[in-house]
Amino acid sequence: MTSKQATDPTQTCFRALADPTRRDIVRLLTRNDMTIAQLTDQFDMTRAAVKKHLNVLSDGGLITVNARGRERVNSLNPAGFVPVLSWLEYFDQFWDDRLADLKAAIEKDNT
Repeated sequence: MTSKQATDPTQTCFRALADPTRRDIVRLLTRNDMTIAQLTDQFDMTRAAVKKHLNVLSDGGLITVNARGRERVNSLNPAGFVPVLSWLEYFDQFWDDRLADLKAAIEKDNT
């Protein structure tokens, strides 16, 4: 991995979302903040495996981890999705332009 890829927020965000387990964790965190133990109860995997997924999500900026006493509580970070949404906006504009061109061509043929 190049140093640009390692620090590119879009790359790290997509990497974090690439795994179905991490996407499931994100969905769970949309409902409630959860500790590692609470998340581990939701999956058929070890606490260490869940922790690795949480580290990738944190590196991708999609979650934040806060200490509350002896517990570490994981929360969804909505701002972490901005790089993906920004990347997808390009395609919104691309399809808007293509559909406008198609509409113009159809209207031209009908006249």
